[in-house]
Amino acid sequence: VLYDGIKLNNVHHYDYVLTGYTRDTSFLETVVDIVQELKRMNPKLVYVCDPVMGDQGSMYVPENILPVYRDKVVAVADILTPNQFEAELLTGRKINTEKDALEVMDLLHQMGPDTVVLTSTDLPSPRGDQFLVALGSQKIVRPDGTKSTQKIRMDMPKVDAVFVGTGDLFAAMLLAWTHLHPNDLKAACEKTISVMHHVIKRTMTYANEMAGQGKRPNPAQLELRMVQSKKDIEDPAIVVEATVL
Repeated sequence: VLYDGIKLNNVHHYDYVLTGYTRDTSFLETVVDIVQELKRMNPKLVYVCDPVMGDQGSMYVPENILPVYRDKVVAVADILTPNQFEAELLTGRKINTEKDALEVMDLLHQMGPDTVVLTSTDLPSPRGDQFLVALGSQKIVRPDGTKSTQKIRMDMPKVDAVFVGTGDLFAAMLLAWTHLHPNDLKAACEKTISVMHHVIKRTMTYANEMAGQGKRPNPAQLELRMVQSKKDIEDPAIVVEATVL
């Protein structure tokens, strides 16, 4: 109904579509129809899909969502941002090593998206257990028609707290930075992860101040300090450098 209203007012001219958490299969199927229609109007439209289904080995959406993502949504996505568990669900492949992860990203490329970022994994970081590993892969077609793939690994400092909305922020930032660096996944991911780092660091500082010495912050105190991080979001100091694989 929302989309029909947008169409009636002739304001359905988009460069990007971004979807995240949903529990409803009919919603997802309608998104596929809308994205296909928008792409017919604007073949350059980029659809960023964050296939939010679960984490740490368990699903927090109905199981009938999985086949819709796997068989319909991923095919029309240009950029896909699953975590390790979601990537395993979509491909039916377990990830135990970095080699497994690279193969799973290749399988996801074959399903549709040119850019795949595994936003978090359980893989060990060469920098030690205080770091979380994320991986990215981007297929590029050069002006002369030749193709190449850039694969990267990022080691991010872990933070001992639970935040709400970090996945949404990651997908939104990746959309923004791939717009500015369309053929350089390394630069786009470094800026995305650096924004995450600055926002989380500022949030933790605030939350700890609010909670008081020796007390763990509550969920309200851990609300992401987005507005206060405006400068970092627009122009982040790079604190995480990606390794080209």
